[in-house]
Amino acid sequence: MSPITTHVLDTSQGCPGANIQVRLEQQKNGGNCQEISSGVTNADGRVMDLIPAEEVLDSGIYRMIFVTGPYFEQQGISFFYPEIEVRFLLSHPEQHYHIPLLLSPFGYSTYRGS
Repeated sequence: MSPITTHVLDTSQGCPGANIQVRLEQQKNGGNCQEISSGVTNADGRVMDLIPAEEVLDSGIYRMIFVTGPYFEQQGISFFYPEIEVRFLLSHPEQHYHIPLLLSPFGYSTYRGS
């Protein structure tokens, strides 16, 4: 399994957030971020293969960017957040990090999952 995974749940409709582009970036010295991977959520709202399973990431600050505008536009739904950025500290590279996103057109929530 990838050391970092994600899952998007559209809480306004009670269904997975499918076909949402996700970018994973790592903060480098100086504060700039560099994209290290990207993917698209599957029919179950998941991206399970952002990073190869055997890869060990460095400790540090990462950000996951969910491109949500097209998801809502395709459904003809008004929305407020065209992109959602979630920054997190990866302090234990040997552990699995699951970053879920609970999404609605005018709000969102996230947490460290399992």
